[in-house]
Amino acid sequence: MAKKIFAGLVLAVLAFFSVPAAANAAGYVPSTNISGDNTVVAGGTTIINFAPGSFAGSENVSITITGAGSATIGAFKAETVTVTKQAAADGSLSISVKLPAGATGTYSLTATGVTSGNVGTYTITVVPADSANGSGSGALPDTGSSVSMLAVWAGAGALLLGAALIAVMTVVRRQRLAQD
Repeated sequence: MAKKIFAGLVLAVLAFFSVPAAANAAGYVPSTNISGDNTVVAGGTTIINFAPGSFAGSENVSITITGAGSATIGAFKAETVTVTKQAAADGSLSISVKLPAGATGTYSLTATGVTSGNVGTYTITVVPADSANGSGSGALPDTGSSVSMLAVWAGAGALLLGAALIAVMTVVRRQRLAQD
């Protein structure tokens, strides 16, 4: 009985310490090493840069983009695009991504070093053409009236006073006609 308890305890300890090691087996490229314009208009192009040291020098990097519609990396175009590019000698990488004209939603880019196993992810969000050029403030447009509420209440009060005046004048006129 003691052997079974000891064996179960050993297995539990091994499982506890081996799971985090398995989860951290691949190196992850920190988000601070990845730069680019993550908001792009449909049909637009963005360049995503991985800083030096993100991948091993001159290693092949498998790049996958998924999203609604087809994206283009180089000459390849599909709903899920996978290509391989070679990182620079310092481990940096630059990727040019062209979104389709009818692109909507988000596109996810995953770059995986074939030798190092380093994985970098980046999300590209498709935005309307008028908000991508910086002309918008990012807030909702003002579609309401510019008249203050005080003016609205003053106008409503004047209408009520006018209706009351007409009602009083009608009652007074009827009383005068009734006396004559």
